[in-house]
Amino acid sequence: MTDQSKTAAQILADVKNELKEATTNFNAKAQEALNEVEKTGKLANKTKADVDELANKYNALEIAKNDLEVRLGDAEQKFAQLPSNSKNGKATLSNLIIAQSEALTKFSRDVQVGMRHRISIQDALTSPNLDGVIQPQRLTETVGPEKAKLVIRDLIAPGRTQSNAISWIQITGFTNAAKTVAENTKKPESSLQYESKITPVTTIAHTFKVSKQALDDLAQLASDFEIEMSYGLKLAEELQILFGDGTGVNLHGIMPQASAFQNLLEYENPTRIDILRLAMLQALVARVPATGHVLHCIDWAGIELEKDTTGRHIVGSPTDGSISSLWTLPVVESTLPEFEDQFLTGSFKYGAQLFDREDANIVIASENVDDFEKNMLTGRCEERLALAVKRPQAFIKGKFSEILNASGSSAG
Repeated sequence: MTDQSKTAAQILADVKNELKEATTNFNAKAQEALNEVEKTGKLANKTKADVDELANKYNALEIAKNDLEVRLGDAEQKFAQLPSNSKNGKATLSNLIIAQSEALTKFSRDVQVGMRHRISIQDALTSPNLDGVIQPQRLTETVGPEKAKLVIRDLIAPGRTQSNAISWIQITGFTNAAKTVAENTKKPESSLQYESKITPVTTIAHTFKVSKQALDDLAQLASDFEIEMSYGLKLAEELQILFGDGTGVNLHGIMPQASAFQNLLEYENPTRIDILRLAMLQALVARVPATGHVLHCIDWAGIELEKDTTGRHIVGSPTDGSISSLWTLPVVESTLPEFEDQFLTGSFKYGAQLFDREDANIVIASENVDDFEKNMLTGRCEERLALAVKRPQAFIKGKFSEILNASGSSAG
């Protein structure tokens, strides 16, 4: 490990320790706030300010931890170790997704009837043997994770399974009876409401055609496979995570289970920025602090373009290359038409978990229907996964237009 990576690892360890301390302090202050509301029926301004300050610190540390973990990720480390003596400089990191496979090179030279070749999109950089394959060009510009766009999968807790179904517990409610007790007295009993759930693993897939001659250009083929096919797969995955209705082979998505937005403060004339802060408050009152926002790209662009009375942008800066965030939480931009005008705020890390059964991969077959006659090959791109929304109350959903119209606010 280099001195630089040691430094990054030490920083990550320090951030994790701070995050642990912040979590403890936040939980204690949140419980104090809840007790105050139960006793007096309202929340004092100072208590609210303290909770907000701790929540902001917690969220900032969480983002910092995730950012550092990405920087130290296996993919970045493996890519840094690849040979840099490219002879023609035509390859990119995405080209290596498939072009590194010796088996595919052999497959392209000697296609036989009934042959199949499987390519794992996730394991692009596992093979150090790249002889005979276009080598990557060493870029002079450092492209870090701060410039990478997040997707909804990045917000949700990851998991893996070797089974065809996931058995899990969905927490539907919690009544906290904890309090101070005298010696030799019965302790108060809290109650946890939950339901046992079984979620089957779902397959998301599509197929495509490619000519045998196309295999002569592995770099172009790799680009087509990764960019087009895997991107289409991830769009379908995002649609299922957000809107899957749980019927048949569909995932049971977050939006159908999320709580409707409530203006707990009866805040007058809220803007879209205010609405998202109120949604964070609603998640906090449900005892599950929010960890992210999901917005349609058009709605997020509208928020980023809002300006104050001096003409300066309220959210971020046109020259800011950091990950999109609002109220210290990361923002995921969705391009799904179904999500326009809607928002989803919640505790993605603690409220839901995505279990991968089979990573996204591509299988190429040399015989299918009339492939032999047309000198074509058939490819199949697919993945298998299951989604468990463990705490539905951790997610808050709403439509900007409905909320703004109900309050008489402008669209800002």
